[in-house]
Amino acid sequence: MKKIGLKILVCFILFVSCSEEVIDDTGAGSVKGRVVDSQTFEPIKNARISSSPATNTYFTDDNGDFIFDKIVVGKYSFQAQKEGYTAKFEAASVNKNSTTQIVFELEISTANNKPPAIPVLTAPGDNAKSQALKLNLTWTATDQESDVLTYVVTVKNGTTDVVTTYPDLKTATLELSGLSYSTKYYWQVSASDGINPPTNSVTKTFTTLAFPNPRFLYIKKVNSNNVIYTADELGNELQLTSSEVNSYRPRKNLQIKKIAYISSDGSQNQIYTMNPDGSGVFKVTNSIPVAGFNMEHVNYCWSTNGSQLIYPNFDKLYRINSNGGGLIQLFKTPNGKFISECDWSQDGSKIVLKVNDISGYNVEIYVINTSGTVLYEVLSGFNGAVSGLNISVDNEKIVYTRDVSGYESSNYRRMDSRIFVYNHTTNTSTELDIEKPTGYNDLDVKFSPNEADVIFVNTSNDGISIKNIQTASLTQTDSRVTLFSGGSMPEWK
Repeated sequence: MKKIGLKILVCFILFVSCSEEVIDDTGAGSVKGRVVDSQTFEPIKNARISSSPATNTYFTDDNGDFIFDKIVVGKYSFQAQKEGYTAKFEAASVNKNSTTQIVFELEISTANNKPPAIPVLTAPGDNAKSQALKLNLTWTATDQESDVLTYVVTVKNGTTDVVTTYPDLKTATLELSGLSYSTKYYWQVSASDGINPPTNSVTKTFTTLAFPNPRFLYIKKVNSNNVIYTADELGNELQLTSSEVNSYRPRKNLQIKKIAYISSDGSQNQIYTMNPDGSGVFKVTNSIPVAGFNMEHVNYCWSTNGSQLIYPNFDKLYRINSNGGGLIQLFKTPNGKFISECDWSQDGSKIVLKVNDISGYNVEIYVINTSGTVLYEVLSGFNGAVSGLNISVDNEKIVYTRDVSGYESSNYRRMDSRIFVYNHTTNTSTELDIEKPTGYNDLDVKFSPNEADVIFVNTSNDGISIKNIQTASLTQTDSRVTLFSGGSMPEWK
């Protein structure tokens, strides 16, 4: 019996020992505090305040204040809770007959916060046409928690591939200005509540107004590539091809309203066509590419009705349908010289060819018929470079440029290139007297649409200076005018 009584006593002692709390019951004190938003420091009312060890539970008033009065002296942990905020703990020591101050800075809870709904693009409508060069993009977006939303709009130019970003927008609208004519744009909106990852809209497109009366085509160097531009007579210009691709020698056909051009395709150069606004790109040549001694000086030509094109491949001349079919060899040079340039008469009966050796020299210009028979010779027996080739509507005149200095070099530098007009009736070539500045070259010449003028490239003979596209009258000496600066390979239709 004695042993049993001893065991009970031990357990009682252990129970009492385990229930003891670290509180000094020798006095009491107070705890006062405030609960505020961690970002705005605005008071948070109706926040629940509790303590451990447990005393009472209080809620903050309209000023975010609370007070624990007459609680036993000791060490406590106080907790502040409010729906939508992350609970926070603050340690405090309560001292006899004194007041301890606590401030809770609560952070907004994101655990259950929902991201914004996917933005809906409202205007312009998807694939809208003929849009103004200044317009408003609009969209709608909502958020379940009514969080304040900010937007990022991304706009891509479909011709140049340039992407422009408009960040930190506060309203669901954006005014765009300075857009380009005849250009397809892609746009997307991203909405953010500052808590969740942004949500992205679908991508929509719109196309701007057609470019007004673009009579001219030419190329400019952009990012080391040739890029095709079109322009009107007032000098307003529009980029047609991407600056990421080498595209050059634009040739327009008015009958089918298409622009042909040469573009790099790996190690080869092929002929493509596109619409006047740069859309609808189609690859015409495939198995036999355009080729010659130097692609910067190789040209090709449309038929008048736009159904066919002719182009050189070294010593051969080919004809191909504009839809890519019907490829045939029209002509092969009898002496192995390369064909560099060709022009097809408006009536389709004659083709003018410029041929040269592998270095671009020993030039001959002659006219053949579509059966490949040589009809007559325009030029031969001169040293130096020749470039630019165009036959008149009546087949009586051929305009070209020739370096009268006779200079020849491995880099094909020209020293004094001038414009000449060949007359078939008299079988003579006459230099066009348009007061070319000394030290400059006139290159890549063509007749104007009414054949009263010529269009050509003028540049310093140093080979590195800027190129300018100019026009001049066939009959007036002092008539040289610069149309476009920094351009070359002009076309005037």
